[in-house]
Amino acid sequence: MAYLSIRDIVAIALFAALWGILNATVAPVIFTTFGIPVFCDMIGFMSLILAVWWVRKLGTASAVGFVATVLNFVLRPGAVHFLGFTAASVVFDLLTFVFRYENCFSKKLVGAILLAIVSTVSAAVAGFIIGTFFMAAPQLAKWGGVVGWVILHMAGGIVGWLLGVVLTLSLEARGMRKK
Repeated sequence: MAYLSIRDIVAIALFAALWGILNATVAPVIFTTFGIPVFCDMIGFMSLILAVWWVRKLGTASAVGFVATVLNFVLRPGAVHFLGFTAASVVFDLLTFVFRYENCFSKKLVGAILLAIVSTVSAAVAGFIIGTFFMAAPQLAKWGGVVGWVILHMAGGIVGWLLGVVLTLSLEARGMRKK
């Protein structure tokens, strides 16, 4: 039997497309308007939580991140900062695996806390990589340098965590569960 079922692959593709397309189309408008990266993180970590909740296999978040990166580069070739989110999706994948999917998704309070940690740490990685390698110094200085940029991404990760957890709980309340 294959490691990933057709349903798993479809879930990965669906959540990667959601992230990649919204990031390439809506996120630049919000970033230009407000100058903060919260929306990028919000849709990213919400998508990762939903995909890992559904599939619960090592490699899921990484695959979502890689496919979203490809989509992002196809739609916005100059948006190389998205590589920070690619790395963050690998961190997300490893942390949910280490914390165990059962703990993250079956135990409500413990799972919510673990997913908050995973999302925040992963968002910090994205913020660090983007702030260190891809941000212009004047823009970065407005937010307190790399540390400020990391904190902004962490805030976006928390918003994405909240949306992801609320959506998974809502789906479970309506009878959707991984079988």
